[in-house]
Amino acid sequence: MLSTFALDTQVLQKDLCTSCGACQGMCPYWSSWNGRTVWLFDCDRENGRCQAFCPRMPFDEEALRAKFFDPSQADPDIGPCRGLYLVRSADPSDREGAQHGGTVTALLKLALSEGLIDAAVLNRMEGEDPAGFLATSEADILACRGSSFRIAPTLAVLNRALKEDEYKKIAVVGTACKTLATYKMRSKPFPDRDNNADNIALVIGLFCGWGLDWDGLKALAAKYVPLEDIAHMDIPPSKYHSLVIRRRDGAEVSVDLDEVTPLVRPACKACADMTAEFADISVGSGRSADGWDVDKGWNELIVRSEKGEKLLQLAREKGALEFKELPEGALAKLKRAAAGKRSKAAR
Repeated sequence: MLSTFALDTQVLQKDLCTSCGACQGMCPYWSSWNGRTVWLFDCDRENGRCQAFCPRMPFDEEALRAKFFDPSQADPDIGPCRGLYLVRSADPSDREGAQHGGTVTALLKLALSEGLIDAAVLNRMEGEDPAGFLATSEADILACRGSSFRIAPTLAVLNRALKEDEYKKIAVVGTACKTLATYKMRSKPFPDRDNNADNIALVIGLFCGWGLDWDGLKALAAKYVPLEDIAHMDIPPSKYHSLVIRRRDGAEVSVDLDEVTPLVRPACKACADMTAEFADISVGSGRSADGWDVDKGWNELIVRSEKGEKLLQLAREKGALEFKELPEGALAKLKRAAAGKRSKAAR
């Protein structure tokens, strides 16, 4: 069996670590500093949960998928799919400060108010950097809107919350590396020390092309906008070839993507999953024939599980989400983008 040394030799030393935090929060051996995973003490324990939960350690993907999803609904490009939708929060205040349509915010608020969850593991900006955060109120959820394009060790917060066992129905929101690690936890590879994995009640995945180096992104952004003035960052469709930085006064600055791509973390280049396939629901930016000025206020949403399907239906019934007709070819376009990321990762 593999010891926890394998995380160092097979993941850290090979630049495959995403700093998702799955190895942290359970023991004092692993921590994080400035967006990087740090191994603090030698440990030769076999069958460590840290290596079992790591999304970059080898595992039987098909077995894990079959354990949680209907194999008949598997798509080779985007994973389990019960339906694709174009949606946004029906509450305009949710959309203020959201990355796009505020869909994740609306779903979490609904799940909390209906008692489907009692906490949510999210990211929140702390100063200039993102950090994992355990949200337990609507105000907490609203405080976590937006994206930083930097991967924070969010799952360390999840591991601590599971260990403390105070919250019995926890939602997890994250990119593909985080949701995969969460499903590895849910599979309970060590039933006698499962860290209360059954307390994970809902998983919402975020579409992701890549994450960026923390220091590099801050240095690049500071060339154009004082860091304290940055309100929002976004990457429009590929034809724009840019990173857009919005100041707190509403003014926008466009940065050529050629300055951004050198900052992509090596681990992200090896990731084949664009749409966070291990999730109940996955959410990304909207795409329609209306153009980016309209689409950036909407989200594409993939329903993957029965639980996700029930939550989306509840959102429709309660009026928490607005639905827009998908343009012709939307699914095919998403599949092509996902297949492209898979192909690049394989190369």
